[in-house]
This record gives sequence, C-alpha cells and structure tokens, in this order.
Amino acid sequence: MNRIKKGDKVRVLAGKDKGKEGKVLGFTKDGSRALVEKLNLVKRHTRPTASNQAGGIIEKEAGIELSNLMPLTPSGKPTRVQFRINAEGKKVRYSAKHDEYLD
Repeated sequence: MNRIKKGDKVRVLAGKDKGKEGKVLGFTKDGSRALVEKLNLVKRHTRPTASNQAGGIIEKEAGIELSNLMPLTPSGKPTRVQFRINAEGKKVRYSAKHDEYLD
C-alpha cells in the first residue's frame, strides 16, 4: 500500500515548486515519481500528428520524486502517513499528527 495515491492533495517539499500544492494525476511507469497537476511543468516539442494537427511546443507535467511530496489531510494540513487497521478490519492510511484518516 502506497503512502500517496492518485487523486491525493500533496505539498511539494523541495525543488523549484517548493511550498506549492496540487492534486496527484498519476505516477511514472516505475512508480518512483508522481505527476502533480500544474506543477513541475516542462516544454515538449511535438510534431503534427493525426490527434494533434498543429504540433508545436506544449507544456506538460514532469514527475516529482515521491520523497519530495507530503500528503495533505482532508482539512488541508501536511502530515506523515501511518497505517492502521480500522473497525472493519481494513488497512487504511492515517495521519501521524492530526488524528484523521486519509482514506
């Protein structure tokens, strides 16, 4: 079970976007980096294709190392993640500091 999942709100801890927050859109193929909405944007030169008639320069999100991201609680506070067993016997993510479930 991962500490960060798709759809989570996260805060960037290091790099050019330090302090900014965004939503996780997905992960790279090896799972070591996350794509965060409108953060760590890079310019990509693309040639015209059937799906992209114009081609040109597009901006897209590049991966951010998972160690540089901290998940936010539902109330919007950054927290470290613990795992606990809830009342139904399922393993769930839990805020280490703010006494809230993340799932």
